[in-house]
Amino acid sequence: MVESQDLHLTARESHKSPIRYIIRTIALITSALTIAGGSWYVAVNLTTGSDLTAIYNCSAFFAYAFSIPLLNDKLRFDKVFSVGIAIIGVIIVAYGGGHPGGIPPSETESTKASNRALGNIIIGVGSILYGLYEVLYKRLACPPEGTSPGRGVIFANTIASLIGAFTLLVLWIPLPILHVLGWERFEWPHGEAGWLLFISTLSNATFSGSFLVLISLTSPVLSSVAALLTIFIVALVDWKLNDKRLSGASITGGILIIIAFLLLSWSTYREMDEERRRRLEEEGSDEESDE
Repeated sequence: MVESQDLHLTARESHKSPIRYIIRTIALITSALTIAGGSWYVAVNLTTGSDLTAIYNCSAFFAYAFSIPLLNDKLRFDKVFSVGIAIIGVIIVAYGGGHPGGIPPSETESTKASNRALGNIIIGVGSILYGLYEVLYKRLACPPEGTSPGRGVIFANTIASLIGAFTLLVLWIPLPILHVLGWERFEWPHGEAGWLLFISTLSNATFSGSFLVLISLTSPVLSSVAALLTIFIVALVDWKLNDKRLSGASITGGILIIIAFLLLSWSTYREMDEERRRRLEEEGSDEESDE
């Protein structure tokens, strides 16, 4: 059903095993996700935090760009406008805050900036791949239109579990090689670090599962912009827990991201409603032709 993107399977399709398709699809989207995520950790040592935040979160734009050829999405002004507002909001948050407490950039930050071009290229590739991952998931690993929301949620969580299983069984292989060669040392976390990593892993699993569900039920573009809301939420939590004052840039950028999300939600709702009405009209015309 997922491979054919059709609710009604032929006799030949119903007897075909889905295992090979699922394994191939999981390997593809997990590899894209892993490279995209890994680019962040490589680029963080090469470029500035502002560039990192701004460029990586442009994945919303690339998700929309890939949706047009791969998902046959139409180029709509309201969507382009909403994504543009969201990206502007991210840029304001990333570049408008200045240095906390008026502290000038440290020597380490200046050293990072010297490798800025390379870091920006790496994180740019990661941003493109993350947008591609979202669209590939929608195209290759989501049930077809017309599937009940309950089944869509269950299947999305199944795919999320399979992505985790593929990561656990396959993508750990480079770790001991890097450790033995001395390129990157690995050790088990201890004490507080272990608990923090455990909490972080649970939080990320919850976020990733919810993210895949949202893509399955709506679109990669809406899901990508919705993920940008975390930027403002992080600023609020930082203000509440660490008593870090909210800057005007954080508030302005956060408001723009929220506005973009609301506009895109309305646009997506209208688009899905138009699609539903079109399907009903087609089904009605088919019934009339049968009579």
